[in-house]
Amino acid sequence: MKKISSKLIILGSGPAGCTAAIYAARSGLEPIMINGNQPGGQLTITTDVENYPGFADPVLGPDLMQNMIKQSENVGCKVYNEQISEIDFNTYPYTLKSNNYTFVTQSIIIATGASAKWLGVKNEEKYRGHGISACATCDAFFFKNKKVAVIGGGNTAVEEALFLTKFAKEVILIHRRDKLRAEKILQKRAFCNEKISFLWNSIILNINGNENPKLVKSITLKSLLDNSVSIIEIDGVFVAIGHKPNTDLFSNKLDLDNEGYLKVHNQVFTNKKGVFAAGDVHDKSFRQAVTAAGFGCMAALEAEKFIELKE
Repeated sequence: MKKISSKLIILGSGPAGCTAAIYAARSGLEPIMINGNQPGGQLTITTDVENYPGFADPVLGPDLMQNMIKQSENVGCKVYNEQISEIDFNTYPYTLKSNNYTFVTQSIIIATGASAKWLGVKNEEKYRGHGISACATCDAFFFKNKKVAVIGGGNTAVEEALFLTKFAKEVILIHRRDKLRAEKILQKRAFCNEKISFLWNSIILNINGNENPKLVKSITLKSLLDNSVSIIEIDGVFVAIGHKPNTDLFSNKLDLDNEGYLKVHNQVFTNKKGVFAAGDVHDKSFRQAVTAAGFGCMAALEAEKFIELKE
């Protein structure tokens, strides 16, 4: 197994990881960025991105991330298409292992992101980015004056439904139980909003759509009360059953909160010296590409300071 040493290792190549890589490389740190299991992060499974600064016209998510990774390489970052399986924070410098390499480093920026929880129903993967989304803030604009469904019953689902009413003509919130789990103030706002209706005790069996153009047209529902099946015409489905931070590798190694997100102080510092967090791996409030990039910048600047003091 080949051993590689670097002043800085960046885990993840989404907006947070790439921004960290750009700043670190321009500072002369010669960082290594490791892609992980989803090079480019969650934006690679979206279509048009209209809310990232610098693009007068919509840019495809995969194209945006391909350019970010290329920019990282152009300024001096080395990118490895590897997945880290072991990490040792007990000895310093830190050691990380993949199937092919052992990496040794003075500092680490964790930008592994979070993954949306999906329903696991038929055609869900097929229509992601073509009518199925896990981010109303990202994609609500594309559903102006259309009919959409939100799946879930917690804070995220109700917040998504409320946000969607600014664009959609009708929002149906579908929940498998007979009452919401969201905070009371959010429930009150939803119940008072004329654009939002509710389907209780119901689950989605299937998502139906066209092939060309690839668009969602309806959903097949099952009632948990009498097992009856029905089809509802719909233009979009927003899955809001939560996100899971990609932190399994750091369990029992770094401080995590009760939802599995990395705990940080001073924006990007973890509980281990020289180990920083950036983006959705710790940020469960905003979850936007532009905020992830901001955290990536901060993490890189702090890593640079840390490394300078070590030398």
